[in-house]
Amino acid sequence: MGINLNPFTWWNGASWGTMFGLIGKERVGEDELGNVYYTGGKDTAGNPRRWVIYAGANDASRVPPDWFSWLHHQIDDVPDRALPPQRRWEKPAIPNLTGTALAYRPPGALEKGGKRAAATGDYEAWTPDA
Repeated sequence: MGINLNPFTWWNGASWGTMFGLIGKERVGEDELGNVYYTGGKDTAGNPRRWVIYAGANDASRVPPDWFSWLHHQIDDVPDRALPPQRRWEKPAIPNLTGTALAYRPPGALEKGGKRAAATGDYEAWTPDA
């Protein structure tokens, strides 16, 4: 996807219209995934407008929990100033892996060969006569 498709697509980054719309808005931060966050203006409820420009594919699951809180007005200030630092035992957030090679596939899934464990004999099929 190059510069030629950018004016017409939104799924591989911000379109030109979005980028022009961000002129005059304040860049407030960037997360560890490279997503950039902006604020400026007011929404219909009078709250400050907040945006995320994704680094890569537009997928809401790629927004870390702390920035999600900021985007949805659950915290007032950017996460670096409003939240305590991450603790050693906390795992980093990961995006939704559905549709990727890293997605969970249970035993018996076609991607794993389509073989499942044999039935144990405790299953009795329903019949309308019973």
